Amino acid sequence: MFRAVISTSCLMFLINGVIFSQNTILHCGKLIDVDKGSTRDNMSVIISDGVIVGVEQGFRQGKKEDKVIDLKNMTVMPGFWDMHVHIEHESNPKRYEDSFRENESYVALKATKFCEKTLMAGFTTIRDLGGSGINVSLREAIKNGFIIGPRIYTCEKSIATTGGHADPTNGVRDNLKGDPGPKEGVINGPEEAAKAVRQRYKNGADCIKITSTGGVLSVASDGSGPQFTIEEVSAVVRAADDYGYVVAAHAHGTEGIRRAVLGGVHSIEHGTFLTDEVMDLMIERGTWYVPTISAGKFVAEKARVPNFYPKMVAKKAAEIGPQIQETFGKAYRKGVKIAFGTDTGVSLHGDNAMEFVYMTEAGMKPMEAIQSATKNAALLMRKYDTMGSIDTGKTADIIAVTGDPLRDIKALLKVDFVMKEGVVYKGI
Repeated sequence: MFRAVISTSCLMFLINGVIFSQNTILHCGKLIDVDKGSTRDNMSVIISDGVIVGVEQGFRQGKKEDKVIDLKNMTVMPGFWDMHVHIEHESNPKRYEDSFRENESYVALKATKFCEKTLMAGFTTIRDLGGSGINVSLREAIKNGFIIGPRIYTCEKSIATTGGHADPTNGVRDNLKGDPGPKEGVINGPEEAAKAVRQRYKNGADCIKITSTGGVLSVASDGSGPQFTIEEVSAVVRAADDYGYVVAAHAHGTEGIRRAVLGGVHSIEHGTFLTDEVMDLMIERGTWYVPTISAGKFVAEKARVPNFYPKMVAKKAAEIGPQIQETFGKAYRKGVKIAFGTDTGVSLHGDNAMEFVYMTEAGMKPMEAIQSATKNAALLMRKYDTMGSIDTGKTADIIAVTGDPLRDIKALLKVDFVMKEGVVYKGI
């Protein structure tokens, strides 16, 4: 009698009443240890049921029933995390009218391709920072194996103030504007914060995002002014704490960033006009910085393309986009904690790894860039005890590239092997 029971990366064979378990063993030519910031040559990683059960020196042969994957000519590292993605959509010249034409079912189906591209690029985990709510369904579809994609932590719908960045009625004609409130993710005053956060919880969010300043792509003239008071930020954070939520703040302008940090948010997104004073405050408070240089580069380029953006948006894109890389370099040299994030969806899905190139261009060392997308991101999301590095007891999210990214960071632009939770999605 022969019967196989399949789990994520371990097969259990019952042969003549004897149970044999199959592990997956990766033979790694070079293994990046993001916890220590070092590399180890000729290593074996042993995986069972989607979890790393051993990391050993040398190439372990294992038992006859084990599956061995040869990555001896590759550099192996943990799967990447992108802390700022919009998985439902992708920039294009018709984006603003698409919202009036596309049904939710179509948006969801289109997004399945974005999910797959992201995983194939080596990003096994993303934080989705704002959409329509379809992002929650995408998370569940991936989790339950209906579609292929990264693990998703989503804020569901961003929280804004009336007329602010992420007010869903910006730019529409008067009879369509209405008066969205906390249910729709729009608040005015601290007393409405709890309702908005609790609605996100009810809708299935994993984290919270506020838009504490104006933004580039919203159809509104303000691209950087403060749009939340400190009291409103604090009220959101207090409510989020009840649910164990990490709070991200979209913020371009200096005063809005300062208010967000003082209000207790856990990460600043974009941070275009960060000053030394605010950076010092972030260091003091332990606030993370998620730079999104990729989005800055993308919008600055597309602002020069006629009719790609509405004129109001193009003007803001030309002013704000080119500055983010320089701000990132200053924050890195200052010692602000940095977690990897791209704002993909503004830029193109699957191109997430270009952020590594931009970060190193601004002075960050390749190992630190890789740590920002693994260890640091997992720390920001309070998941480093179970994910974010290749260590015994952690989830088997593992990728590999040909070449050495510590010598040439562009090696990360082509990921050859992708494993998520012990399942191989790309490669051998």
